[in-house]
Parts: sequence; structure tokens; C-alpha cells
Amino acid sequence: MNTVYGKARFLLGVHQLHQLPADNGIEIAFAGRSNAGKSSALNAITGIGSLARTSKTPGRTRQINLFRLDESRCLVDLPGYGYARVPERVRRHWQHTLERYLQTRLSLRGLMLVMDIRHPLMEFDRQMLQWCGHADMPVHILLTKADKLKRGAVQRSLRQVEEFVEQMELHRTAVQPFSSLNRLGIEQARARLDDWLGFKKRFFPESCG
Repeated sequence: MNTVYGKARFLLGVHQLHQLPADNGIEIAFAGRSNAGKSSALNAITGIGSLARTSKTPGRTRQINLFRLDESRCLVDLPGYGYARVPERVRRHWQHTLERYLQTRLSLRGLMLVMDIRHPLMEFDRQMLQWCGHADMPVHILLTKADKLKRGAVQRSLRQVEEFVEQMELHRTAVQPFSSLNRLGIEQARARLDDWLGFKKRFFPESCG
């Protein structure tokens, strides 16, 4: 793997924000509803198939996992949210923790928000976008599993999310289709990461924002 993302290595996993490393450098977080394909997207973007754990059981990620790219840059895998079988006390803990992380972490420069293209804008997706809007946090939405839909359905789902973003006036939010299976949108997602992480910028199309 010749990209910088292929150098990603697991750094540590934490359950509380005070366990995170010093709040400096640059972090880009990946968030999404359980079973939306977040771990698969992270693996596809880095080109490391076993980097983030994938499972047929949604909600397996119960900690904040950090993957180091270099001495000052990390990718962060946040716990999946919104899965009904998660105990209520665990749900409340992570809802509070994620909100605080998004609103207070100084090194966080952007959020990759993963949504299943067949079921976008679920309650927790909207809540996450509202949190990011309040925190003035840049967001790049990956509409995953685009290989499951025909081209027309992909475009309809894309437009639905774009219209929501426009209505909410989330000016720092962009949207793209994505598929880890057929590698759709990987280069576009990497280009967004390049921009946020301060690597050499590459051209990438903007869907909105």
C-alpha cells in the first residue's frame, strides 16, 4: 500500500475521554450507526483489511480506537451508535461521551459520518449532524453500501441527504456515495482526509457544502 493511510497502526482504545492522548496534533474521527459499514469503510480507505474490526454482530465496537498515521496524525474509530441491543446505561454513556468528544476535542479536525445509503438520516445520524453543526465541525458523509442499489436509487438517496444538509444549513458538510466492496468513492474520501490532515491536496468533487 503506497498511501500514507496504509501506514495506519493501532495506537490504543479508551472508554473515557480522560484516557485519550494529549489533545494536540490532528485527529479525524469515523462515526456511524452500528451495521452501517463504518469499520469496512475505514479498512477500505486505509487499504488494511484487518485494521478496524468488522463483525456480523452490530455494536461490537465499545471503545474509542485510535490509529496512528504518523507522530502528529491519527484516525479515530468511534463506537457505533443506535443499536437496540446495547444496554441503556451503555447507550447513555456513549451518547454523552461522543457529544463531549465532538464538542471539546481540540485536535479533532473533521468527522467522517457513515450512513447506509439504503437507510440514511436515521435519528442518531441527524443528532450527530446537529452536534457537529453546533460545534462548527466539518463533516464528510459516506453513503456506504452503494453497491446494493442501482444507479438511479443511489442518486435519489444522495439528493435526499444533500437536501437535508442544505435545509439544516450545514455549510461545512459534504456527501458522497461509497462502497468498500467495489471501491467506489475511496479516492474521493482519501482526498477529503488529505485536506483535513494537511497532506498534499488533491482535487475532489464536492456534492454540497
